[in-house]
Amino acid sequence: MRIFFLFAVLVLASCASKPEIIELQNIKIARDSYGVPHIFAKTDAEVAYGLAWAQCEDQFITLQELMAACKGMLGEIKGKDGLVADFGIQFMGLQEIAKANYEKGVTGKFKTYLESFVAGVNAYAKLHPEEVMLDDLFPLTGQDVIVGYLLGNLEVSHAGQDLAKIMNGTILKDLNSDVPKGSNAIAISNRKTKDNKTYLAINSHQPLEGWYSWYEAHLVSEEGMNILGGTFAGGICIFHGANENLAWAHTVNHADFSDVYQLEMNPENDNQYKFDGEWLELKEKKYTSWFKLAGPIKFPISQTIYESKYGPTFKTEQGVFAWSFVVGESIKMAEQWYNMNKATNFTEFKNAVEMRGIAALNFVYADKEDNIYYLSNGSFPARNPKYDWNGILPGNTSETLWGKELIPFDSLPQVLNPKGGWVFNTNNTPYNAADSLSNFKETSLNKLMGYQSKGLENNRSNRFLELISQYDSLSYADFKRIKYDNQYPSKMMTPKAINLEDLMHLDASKYPDISDAISQLTNWNRKSDLENTTAALFIVSWLEIDRLRTESGRNVRYGTVTEEDCVAGIRKAKKELLEKYGTLKIPLKKVQRLIRGDVNLPMAGMPDVLAAMYSKEHTDGTYKAFAGESYIELVRFGEKGVEIESVNTFGASEKPNSKYYTTEMKLFATQQLKKMTLNKEEILKNAIKIYAPLGLKE
Repeated sequence: MRIFFLFAVLVLASCASKPEIIELQNIKIARDSYGVPHIFAKTDAEVAYGLAWAQCEDQFITLQELMAACKGMLGEIKGKDGLVADFGIQFMGLQEIAKANYEKGVTGKFKTYLESFVAGVNAYAKLHPEEVMLDDLFPLTGQDVIVGYLLGNLEVSHAGQDLAKIMNGTILKDLNSDVPKGSNAIAISNRKTKDNKTYLAINSHQPLEGWYSWYEAHLVSEEGMNILGGTFAGGICIFHGANENLAWAHTVNHADFSDVYQLEMNPENDNQYKFDGEWLELKEKKYTSWFKLAGPIKFPISQTIYESKYGPTFKTEQGVFAWSFVVGESIKMAEQWYNMNKATNFTEFKNAVEMRGIAALNFVYADKEDNIYYLSNGSFPARNPKYDWNGILPGNTSETLWGKELIPFDSLPQVLNPKGGWVFNTNNTPYNAADSLSNFKETSLNKLMGYQSKGLENNRSNRFLELISQYDSLSYADFKRIKYDNQYPSKMMTPKAINLEDLMHLDASKYPDISDAISQLTNWNRKSDLENTTAALFIVSWLEIDRLRTESGRNVRYGTVTEEDCVAGIRKAKKELLEKYGTLKIPLKKVQRLIRGDVNLPMAGMPDVLAAMYSKEHTDGTYKAFAGESYIELVRFGEKGVEIESVNTFGASEKPNSKYYTTEMKLFATQQLKKMTLNKEEILKNAIKIYAPLGLKE
């Protein structure tokens, strides 16, 4: 008897909507030699089911952890560490926001797509009970996935950092400190390329493993979807990538997406706060999560939070503080990405972007019509200009209370088709995105959005500008050389940022115990290739400097280092390298490694170079890469269509017993790329495995 599975997905696009039938035999998952899933189906909804199935095959542990956090259940898996996420999501009210807005805010074809993805995950969980971490985690709902996207909005906008500072009692110290996060994106017009093609570099810098590590997939439907790119576990479509017509990359931007208020409390009643001359009662909420102690043993942990007109409110030793975050009001993040996936031209893409479901992030875009575009995106409330929004705001007046109005989209920093023929972003300011004649002017910016000031660049932006200035036109090989460049600029950072240039110019005579190390750094070529014999000394010094500044509570993103920091860092590095290797001149390849399972490879790069890599001390005395360069996708549009090369850090699967666990490590570590295609016939011809997901019999 022929096996034929039908899975019905109920879609409430309207009161009279009919269930959409997903015919699983219409879905093909084609695995290429690296394990990347190419998912072909008749409908978008069937593609979503297939993507869910492939993700579960490859990333089921990570997906479950994320969904457990979204449901307030991560403490049952991770113990104490999980409770932080559980209570954070509950305190922020993300579950309540999703519940209140789901039926009206998630509709139509997108709802069909979302709930088909959920159906695929639930089917996999039911058919693979041995892989399920918590029996009561499933079934998932569309609301659970939306909570994950709300959490994503908070992550990309850094809004949750203010919340963390309130809860840790440090709110009065520094609201804006932030460890720099990286990504690169570069678009080059065909007017500036030697082969007359339009280039885009998608070059995200993320944790190499965990919730926010990349998963590569290719989604194809007969309803107009054909896109290859990166997503995360639990991501229902591609976050950045390329289709036949256009491509885009994301980088993290830095602006003010949340605000903190100090409430004026009633001295006679610690549950009352003043608002426009009246005493109002704080609303009290109690949340409970389960804490895993050992084995099956778990017990409930409860926390109390309060709510004021300003949002979640916290009683601390330093006072009572409330937190507002505009990103929590939108549940359109996933739908915006879905529409971007389906866009066929710049107009459709920009219409999707103007949904403003994605609360932050830069966009760098290119298409087959040779449009290149930069946008520093953000959902900013229309703040009252009477107040200083950089610090803690008075929480006793409606004048500081946000309304629903956002600063208009046209006010956001953006550049379309600049004269110089290129746009880029490396998490630098939005005023340095293109040539000097085309840049968005800082004077045109609404200061209430809280963007970093001009001049606060980083090593990657300074180095890119050094490199691009060398070319009137670029070959594709030149483009790759820029993307993989691992050298610091001629001047490291700026005086207002982490002034690591000081590290290069210490007076060796003042510190005879480390004079040899100082001289070595002074004469260093500032490169971090595998054979470089000074990069390791710098990296270990930098890690110590960063630790000292972080532990002392100094501003990590904008503060300067001191001479004492530099000296301490060099002393630590010298001692460590001599103890472990017997020399200061040790090739980087012996120190910094890319490790997964039994694969251990040398890894180039260092913090804040274009080909960035961050590492931490490993058990064998080496340094293990844990963040930085991750998913890379290089795209070219020309007369013959789109050409794509890509590489992911490790492989398609997080499961150690999978043959796709380490399939791309050698490519990644040697700065090579694999050729990819959007051509269905070619993919099916060369696939090593083609199969359909399973469903549940009615």
